[in-house]
Amino acid sequence: MEGTIVNYRSSVHSQVQNQMVVVVKGVDSKKKASELVGKKVVWASPAKKMIAGEVRSAHGNSGALRVLFATGMPGQAVGQKVKIE
Repeated sequence: MEGTIVNYRSSVHSQVQNQMVVVVKGVDSKKKASELVGKKVVWASPAKKMIAGEVRSAHGNSGALRVLFATGMPGQAVGQKVKIE
């Protein structure tokens, strides 16, 4: 399964560097998103370094996912594809 990183998880005054919001095509409700909780997520950097993460929860009511990565994510990851296993 493949998803797209859309943004960092953020609030009004700060953003969390190791948590990203991911949208998956075909997942359009909170119920469908909650079925993916616990799945592994992998992002491949342009330098071919693999950064792994895990789906922690749904983000909002439209089916987005909140993914916790092991390290801080670079800004170039926004808009790129991730694999969900």
